[in-house]
Amino acid sequence: MRGMRALRLVLAVVIAVLVLRAVPAYSSHGGVMIPALAIDPLTPTTLYAGTYGGGVFKSTDGGVSWSASGLTNIYTSVTALAIDPVTPTTLYAGSIYWPGVFKSTDGGASWNATGLTRGVLSLAIDPLTPTTLHAGDDASGVFKSMDGGANWSSALLFYYGLCGPCGAVGALTIDPLIQTTLFGGTGVITAYDYDGSFLYTASGRVFKSTDGGTGWGMSAWFDDDESVQTLAIEPRTDPQTPATLYAGTTLRVVKSTDGGVSWNATGLTGVAVSSLAIDPLTPTTLYAGTNRLASVVY
Repeated sequence: MRGMRALRLVLAVVIAVLVLRAVPAYSSHGGVMIPALAIDPLTPTTLYAGTYGGGVFKSTDGGVSWSASGLTNIYTSVTALAIDPVTPTTLYAGSIYWPGVFKSTDGGASWNATGLTRGVLSLAIDPLTPTTLHAGDDASGVFKSMDGGANWSSALLFYYGLCGPCGAVGALTIDPLIQTTLFGGTGVITAYDYDGSFLYTASGRVFKSTDGGTGWGMSAWFDDDESVQTLAIEPRTDPQTPATLYAGTTLRVVKSTDGGVSWNATGLTGVAVSSLAIDPLTPTTLYAGTNRLASVVY
């Protein structure tokens, strides 16, 4: 029972930080936005927050107080964080405005640039092989490193040609039971001909890879002007059972119970959902953080 209460407390902290995105994370950075959060899986009172324009901040008391990490200045907008589940003092930060992925091996005290120098919106780390890392960029590319960020290979979710916006990969998640299966969520793409004339606008969508991120196929195409902002996979014990997957978009939450083959609307519509969390003890309980100061339990 004590373990259950502790786990629910950690989940509550996650939701609170994700939802109250305008709460100051540091006394000298009032009103910063917090698009990324990582929790130490071995010491869950240690949290890292990635901010717009303020870098990465760290809390060792469950979010009560925060201090600046070694990656903090007004030019560093951190849009993604990933923490090594085996060695939590190793973590990665993805930045969009100061392009690239940064790595810390000392719990955020110091950071170094990795071999990827592109704007990054999402990160996903392999839970069984944490030296394998995936990064979604601000166009339609997913990059993969198998050596802790030193070297990267790339794959396109789709060919975009001339575009703006270009279907940025705002969400990535790995199936925890089948590490070669990944899902990526993208934003809206607006395509232009080579003479600059408008061609078409396509909605955000979910893509799926079953070979560790080398090849991708489209899983879902959503409504016009709808971008995928977050993805979550429901815990399960049998890898032969298709994954139940949730996608939070700029309009709603949709659900797939067959590993992304088909999707259906849930009861949450008409809101922009920027974060999702599934209660690991009660997987049918889903928390959604919105782009407004509100929270929903579905």
